Amino acid sequence: MATASAIVKPPASGRPNLLGLDRAGMEAFFVDMGEQRFRASQLIKWIHQQGVIDFDAMSNVSKALRERLRQHACVTPLEIVFDEISRDGTRKWVLELADGNQIETVYIPETDRGTLCVSSQVGCALDCSFCSTGRRGFNRNLSSAEIISQVWIASQLLREEKKPGRTITNVVMMGMGEPLLNFDNMVTAVRIMMDDFAYGLSKRRVTVSTAGVVPAMDRLGDVLDSRLAVSLHATNDELRNELVPINKKYPLKELIAACHRFSEKQSARTRITFEYVMLDGVNDSPQQAHTLVRLLKGLPVMMNLIPFNPFAGSGYTTSSSERIEAFAKIIIAADMTTVVRRTRGDDIDAACGQLVGKVADKSRRARRFAEPRFGMTS
Repeated sequence: MATASAIVKPPASGRPNLLGLDRAGMEAFFVDMGEQRFRASQLIKWIHQQGVIDFDAMSNVSKALRERLRQHACVTPLEIVFDEISRDGTRKWVLELADGNQIETVYIPETDRGTLCVSSQVGCALDCSFCSTGRRGFNRNLSSAEIISQVWIASQLLREEKKPGRTITNVVMMGMGEPLLNFDNMVTAVRIMMDDFAYGLSKRRVTVSTAGVVPAMDRLGDVLDSRLAVSLHATNDELRNELVPINKKYPLKELIAACHRFSEKQSARTRITFEYVMLDGVNDSPQQAHTLVRLLKGLPVMMNLIPFNPFAGSGYTTSSSERIEAFAKIIIAADMTTVVRRTRGDDIDAACGQLVGKVADKSRRARRFAEPRFGMTS
């Protein structure tokens, strides 16, 4: 795996952006400068805990070192171009990258937690048929600095709100993009999130989502102790090939086997979250619920049933509340913890599957928005 210092892309100035260096990368940076390793902890705390990006304001750093830092490095967060709060309290930011692309980040407040949904790619390299992000195509991976910048910006702005409970307690890598196709940069950013001198998030409060990139799932279990979420959405290969095309490369048998391997590597039997978007007449029958129970047997499961969030030309409709409830009852009866997710931020297009940003599409992906191609299958 590449080192953090090697994968942080410098900004236009050519100087490394210290925002995206984890502890190992920051220590290597200071050693290269002929400085002591403890400087890494100082800088990480200033940048991420204190929100200070001006070297001159770092009072426990010598004047001589501050001058060298100005010459050889920078701390450059992304630019905010849109900031809106939903009627339910969800807050969405559109952030512009140095190349003009834009990504989206969403903060979702709950009574007992505040979850930040973070993007990992400009657009998405995958092409899930029910996801608005995928239909916008793909440009590139985000650097570790661009990933962690989303957390930095949200932390600063939520602090400015000065409202009780408006803090980040959880991070989910479920924004734009497939995190496991940007593996090294994503892992570096997550390590910063978990660093006690940065954001200090527990390993049980950071979730990495995947549509099923099996080799990277195995790598993740080896190098990072975090929660895993799997975007499942179907109970057989024929349907999943259509909804989640990466299934053609890594079919369900391989995906579920990878889930078992990941679970076995964890220090405790942490539940794997399975995301299942509810599409009317496509994947929401009682037969499919029973098949889902059989498919996931033996795994520590947290099932998230997600009402589909419509977008223009999607060709899908949301399952009725009655069908979702019936589906959930079957899974709950099998002693699998099941949550029907409440739609949040849909009035500002911040709900699951609605994040689009502005993508200079290099994938040349074009899909004609048609009616659903699927009948009900078991």
